[in-house]
Amino acid sequence: MTLRVNPDHDTYDVSIADVLGTGTDPALREIQTHADGPKGKVPFTAEFLIEEPSGNHFGMTQNAGMGWNPSELLRKQFIILSTVGGVKAEDGSPIALGLHTGHFELRDMVTSAAEEFKLLKSVPFAGFCSDPCDGRTQGTTGMLDSLPYRNDAAQVFRRIARSLPTVRGVLGIASCDKGLPAMMMALAGLHNQPTVVVPGGTTLKPRAGEDTGQIQSIGARFAQGEVTLEYAQDVGCRSCASPGGGCQFLGTAGTSQVVSEALGLAITHAALSPSGTPAWHDIARRSARALVMMERRGITSRDILVDAAFENAMAVHAACGGSTNLLLHMPAIAHAAGRTRMTVEDWNRVNLQVPRLVDVLPNGPIGHPTTQLYAAGGVPEVMLHLRRLGLIDASVLTSTGQTLQENLDWWEDSERRYDVRKYLLEVDGVDPDNVIMSPDRAKSKNLTSTVTFPMGNIAPEGSVIKSTAIDPSVVDEDNVYRNTGPARVFRSERDAMRAIKSRDADYKIKAGDIMVVTCGGPLGTGMEEVYQLTAALKHLSYGKHVALITDARFSGVSTGACIGHVGPEALAGGPIGRVRDGDIIEIIVDRKNLSGSINLVGTDADIKDAEWGNAEFDRRKVPSDLAPHPQLPDDSRLWAALQSASGGTWGGCVFDVDLIVETIEAGNKALGK
Repeated sequence: MTLRVNPDHDTYDVSIADVLGTGTDPALREIQTHADGPKGKVPFTAEFLIEEPSGNHFGMTQNAGMGWNPSELLRKQFIILSTVGGVKAEDGSPIALGLHTGHFELRDMVTSAAEEFKLLKSVPFAGFCSDPCDGRTQGTTGMLDSLPYRNDAAQVFRRIARSLPTVRGVLGIASCDKGLPAMMMALAGLHNQPTVVVPGGTTLKPRAGEDTGQIQSIGARFAQGEVTLEYAQDVGCRSCASPGGGCQFLGTAGTSQVVSEALGLAITHAALSPSGTPAWHDIARRSARALVMMERRGITSRDILVDAAFENAMAVHAACGGSTNLLLHMPAIAHAAGRTRMTVEDWNRVNLQVPRLVDVLPNGPIGHPTTQLYAAGGVPEVMLHLRRLGLIDASVLTSTGQTLQENLDWWEDSERRYDVRKYLLEVDGVDPDNVIMSPDRAKSKNLTSTVTFPMGNIAPEGSVIKSTAIDPSVVDEDNVYRNTGPARVFRSERDAMRAIKSRDADYKIKAGDIMVVTCGGPLGTGMEEVYQLTAALKHLSYGKHVALITDARFSGVSTGACIGHVGPEALAGGPIGRVRDGDIIEIIVDRKNLSGSINLVGTDADIKDAEWGNAEFDRRKVPSDLAPHPQLPDDSRLWAALQSASGGTWGGCVFDVDLIVETIEAGNKALGK
């Protein structure tokens, strides 16, 4: 699918002569083959030349060639890795667009950090590996590369860092859905290096209009006649109210920023800062200082990323109501760090223990943007409450060089805390304690825990739903969501969207339908994100009365009765692939006790029970129309195979080298090779 170009805005005609440069100004053909080179002397010593490898000799020569003062070349070296994308002119206007706002301004952060390194008498390097945007690729073949990119980028970042053998520490700057998890995986894998993450911040919310989550449903709402073309044109222009930063909701990007700080990889009160502001630049500079300090004290990634740090991060994730995609990313970070990967049982245990304390988009009840979560005190404010409840281990070491306990003691009485909370109250007119609540206030406002893991004959290995985001109006008084209805089965997200956008009374999705979208797992699409569907259901007037079950994954901003990560996936023989149109499905989600089930219980309005459904699935043959996406790239197919041999979806979609080698060796033995 290509974007339709306005004929009036077609490109200028370009001739072959233009391409070849025929008849151009002779001055444009002037060249130079020699230059004097930099002035000064590289500070080689006899010992250095004799003992050091040639790569270190040549590296210093290249550093001088790039214009660094030769007399300063023996200073300590640090590298800044980032997901920078796009090109800006000096006045900030775009020369080349990035793939998303989240990386468009990151070069400014890189610059601030690099200047600080220079002031601290060190030599900064910078390397880049940009990242895609799940919002931009929704419903397109670009989504087939989204999750596989994460593993590839983590490898690239680690390879870049290791390619500077003289590096003394690594600073990682990233902001969005896959780039930041990839960065954390990369830094976690550099076990013996000092590492610091700089979360890339949040784009500002427009003073009037729709946020970046809501605007993604504009096509479905227009198709159903719920908004006008003029309205869509207007709000679509200003939803991104600033040119940089991740989305304004606590989706995967925002949750990843929160997790980076909760793990101790980012400095205190770094996650979700308003992009482009003085505070945002200051975080980059202070993070550079933190890395220099860590190097001097001998603090490494391995010292920070202990098992207790991951427990803390899970607790903060639950308290904030974070994205379900972190169920994929946190085990992957833990695996890279050489720590224990959390299981479904671990997530369930933590979510039963930890109350949700944060009112932020998309969960509500009010739904504050993430910039206001930052202004309310962000991660350290949430952790103050969790510390009082005894739900975090404050003895862990962090990138500030202090324990979490010391960080929180400082935060509680800091001027920074006072200033941001005062701004939120006096300028925005929002009480900070209504954004980040005490447990008692959260309970009084009926905030529920974050995720539930329904099982049943459709999902014998499990599934996940962001239960906190089910519309309260369709939940019973006992806090249980119950829905029994007919299945509408689709083999692709595109077919499902056609039914949502259709105005055909017989074909379109209606209130009471249970949509079943298959072939969206790793083997089918590289485990695509189906936010098109969930956004449409959230913002259509009848969408809260429609449920969705899929083996694909969801955006962190997804809400409603949407159940994903169904395992086994359809293409791995999962029962979800044998569900038929008209089947009666029963969904039960207990939002208080965090239990649930999804079962086939009948067909064609003949309701039986789950036991009947078990037997019925056994009787049914695998449908002939189950197939991977026809455009699934070979490199995504390879990723799917490697992660499948490494524990699959619930293991974080990682590459476990030992398991992969074991699988290949067993295969070779079976084949007689």
